[in-house]
Amino acid sequence: MIPFSILDLAVIAQGATPADAFRNTFELARLGESLGFHRYWLAEHHSMPGVASAATSVLIGQVAARTERIRVGSGGVMLPNHSPLTVAEQFGTLETLFPGRIDLGLGRAPGADQRTAMALRRDPHAPDRFPQDVVEVLHYFEPSEHTDAHLVRAVPGAGLRVPVWILGSSLFSAVLAAQLGLPYAFASHFAPGQMEEAISLYRSRFEPSERCPRPRVMLTVNIVAADDEAEGKRLATSLHQYFIALRHGRPIPYPPPIDTPNWQPQEQAMLDHTLSCTFAGSPESILPRLAGFIDRHRPDELMIAFPIFDQAARRRSVELAMQIREKLA
Repeated sequence: MIPFSILDLAVIAQGATPADAFRNTFELARLGESLGFHRYWLAEHHSMPGVASAATSVLIGQVAARTERIRVGSGGVMLPNHSPLTVAEQFGTLETLFPGRIDLGLGRAPGADQRTAMALRRDPHAPDRFPQDVVEVLHYFEPSEHTDAHLVRAVPGAGLRVPVWILGSSLFSAVLAAQLGLPYAFASHFAPGQMEEAISLYRSRFEPSERCPRPRVMLTVNIVAADDEAEGKRLATSLHQYFIALRHGRPIPYPPPIDTPNWQPQEQAMLDHTLSCTFAGSPESILPRLAGFIDRHRPDELMIAFPIFDQAARRRSVELAMQIREKLA
């Protein structure tokens, strides 16, 4: 049975606060663990009024402390915003505190606009060094006896086999993950354009490594499930509004759903493309579409975002997703 995992941005709903978002995240993580989800990942974004997961490693630690078994990690840490040593130390600390439960997903995008990216690391060329920075992170996790005593070490970090994933939405990330022999997660939930070509390229060029002996593909989708088909479709209008605002350069807190959406033709075309890996409706309508997606692309794991305004409806969607998974077997 294919593993299901949860992707969370600690969404700040309209009228709510970051503290509310964190409470919702902790509640959802505990629910996900009780239902049998494999991982709970948090994504790094900055200067966005609808996202509270900016200090990703801090929030990962808080989620891990409030759960017992589920793996917790980053989906991802945007490496251009940080020094490789800092990332290795942070995730070495997390792995030391929560052994065997921490994942490190690394992304190349800044997770912010250019002005925010400059405020974070003040280096416009950092994304160009992403391959070298990934290798440096991997080096810091090597056992101390494998490194020169005069070189910098990650303490904690050295000798800890934190699983490292490459995240991306392009052919560049697919090739890099294949060359380094690392598992690969594709952001198909918001950038599906190159998904098929990227995972094909990754699988065909994969070079086995100690960390990952065979290709491992994770695909991300949105699921907005409700007991009623029409309600599932209505709940998805929150995601539609959010993406339209982003494309117009006006990020907003996560909005409530609306009953009668009336998008402009160009907006509808954008939504149809960008959110083509979104499954909204009732379990009965989602099941065959999701089964077809899995049969067609053969992911080893599904990472699922539940972009829903109301926490109770979000919890129900998580429960229904697991019911769908049981019927996929």
